[in-house]
Amino acid sequence: MRRKSTARWCRSDATGDHVSEFDDQSLLTTPSVEVRDVCCQGRCRHKTPEECASVTQMVFPYRGAYVRHMGRDDAVAEASQVLFFNAGEGYRVSHPIEGGDASLVLVVDETLLRELAPESLLRDDAPLAFRRQRLRIDSRTQVLVALLRHSLHQNIAEPLEAESLALTLAQRALGPRTTHAAAASTGRQRLVDRAKLVLASDLARRWTLAEIAAEVGGSPVYLTQVFRQVEGMPLYRYQLRLRLARALDLLAQYDDLTALGLELGFSSHSHFSAAFRDAYSRSPSSFRQSALRR
Repeated sequence: MRRKSTARWCRSDATGDHVSEFDDQSLLTTPSVEVRDVCCQGRCRHKTPEECASVTQMVFPYRGAYVRHMGRDDAVAEASQVLFFNAGEGYRVSHPIEGGDASLVLVVDETLLRELAPESLLRDDAPLAFRRQRLRIDSRTQVLVALLRHSLHQNIAEPLEAESLALTLAQRALGPRTTHAAAASTGRQRLVDRAKLVLASDLARRWTLAEIAAEVGGSPVYLTQVFRQVEGMPLYRYQLRLRLARALDLLAQYDDLTALGLELGFSSHSHFSAAFRDAYSRSPSSFRQSALRR
């Protein structure tokens, strides 16, 4: 059964002042899976008071970026990652860059999730919980996030189709062939996360390596080496992936795809279209057709 209702609330700081407004829209609710679209204005720069999820969730950021803090472990939430929010596990959030953020939240029935997730990703104890804060996802997984979200918002996916797509998304995101778990020291991970936030702060800007290195406080050579080691891809490709993920988010709002490509920093429509096709195996117009007009 699909349910569309919007809840609005504000997270408060220690003084009780309202600092971040949320829109939490339920797109699909069935016995097997729940899908929600959660948007935050991101006005809180400092860490929020501790909170926790009521159920274990897979969270797919698709717009903007924020940082989740769990003890001494910080994770930048952005469009190349899936984050795991374990039931009852405390965390705090901050928004170091402006613009807010949005995520597609997937809650899979625990029995089904145990079937989908490799044992190496799950803790041995009950209730179900993930060992890691996050995993990197591939371009095909990003497409599944966009297809699921757009089709539910446009009311063109029947519940059975949406359930199947949601479970395929979970399976793809958790699959050992498509994910990449960072294996790096805390210092290297923090350096990479700072670079991610720099790039996310202005997607259209044509950053130079020296500019990014100056922002994060490291040498260009060291930053290049560390980023590739931690993320499994070079900085320039990561920036491209961020721009293309934003394109997936915005395609429904643009009739002029040339304008969209230029707004995201591509030099021309052909550049945008070629990069989109290379990443997602279809043109921007083809994706829009399949996601919005079936």
